[in-house]
Amino acid sequence: MAFPVSTMDYQTHHHSLTILFSSLLLLQASFSSSQLSFGFYANSCPNAELLVKDTVRSATESQPALPGKVLRLLFLDCLVEGCDGSVLIEGNGTERSDPANQSLGGFSLIDSAKQLVEIFCPGIVSCADVLALAARDAVELAGGPSVQIPTGRRDGRVSLASSVRPNILDTSFTIDEMLQIFSSKGLSTDDLIALSGAHTIGTAHCSAFSDRFQEDPEGKLTPIDNSMDGNYTAELIKQCPASASPSITVNNDPATANLFDNQYYQNLLANKGLFQSDSALVRDQRTRQRVETFANDQEEFFKSWAASFVKLTSIDVKTAQEGEIRMSCMNIN
Repeated sequence: MAFPVSTMDYQTHHHSLTILFSSLLLLQASFSSSQLSFGFYANSCPNAELLVKDTVRSATESQPALPGKVLRLLFLDCLVEGCDGSVLIEGNGTERSDPANQSLGGFSLIDSAKQLVEIFCPGIVSCADVLALAARDAVELAGGPSVQIPTGRRDGRVSLASSVRPNILDTSFTIDEMLQIFSSKGLSTDDLIALSGAHTIGTAHCSAFSDRFQEDPEGKLTPIDNSMDGNYTAELIKQCPASASPSITVNNDPATANLFDNQYYQNLLANKGLFQSDSALVRDQRTRQRVETFANDQEEFFKSWAASFVKLTSIDVKTAQEGEIRMSCMNIN
């Protein structure tokens, strides 16, 4: 199953991307100190970005859930130790081994893209860049905006499970708790609202939102939060009864599950946010107005997503001698 390139007509899409590209170029100066740059591999591996995108395109045609998985993988990498590919490392005591990361997916896609790039440009392109580019491309192939991101990240040599929990968001978090994490990473309230739009694709295990329901003596679930849409809660209970297998998943967005669009924000306004952290965005006056804007204006969401995505992928990056170029994303050299 292939993803549509976009739901917008060509002229609107072209206009949107022109705005995005212009605004992103203005951000380039902010990366000079960290030595990230647009087109970093233009001379050393000119086909690097194309090779990654072709790998993502091929994989997502047969696995429509992959974009959400790769995007989540990037988030979990960047929030812990920065965007350095440390979440990809296998082994006891690594980030990947932490129970909070047991449901992560998309690793095989990143490995495939890295292996392909290694054939043409051995020892040149980092796993951290492959992951950032793959997540960027996954969003575009799912119908989202085309975003230019700077490259030049190097791979980290440290990956500790103990670093995971203090740095990631929980689906039960309040706005203040989410903003505390985001602020510590140099991200703003606007970034939180825009990047929460990642939930317009992807899936979640029943356990990720089980705190929104309570089980009665007969083993039936009822919603704790009565503000949730009744039909939506009934459908969630049907898909995730108290006896549901831990492997069961539901779509983050019940309307357009595999399409990266602004439906997520429309869902929030209709009281169909899957997680407590989603619903919190429409209940807090600091965030509700922006949610309403994105729900009514997909182009504005895409523009904000692009700017926030660039900031996300630039958190605590390692450059020059701070890291390495891994031969295999699963192992430190």
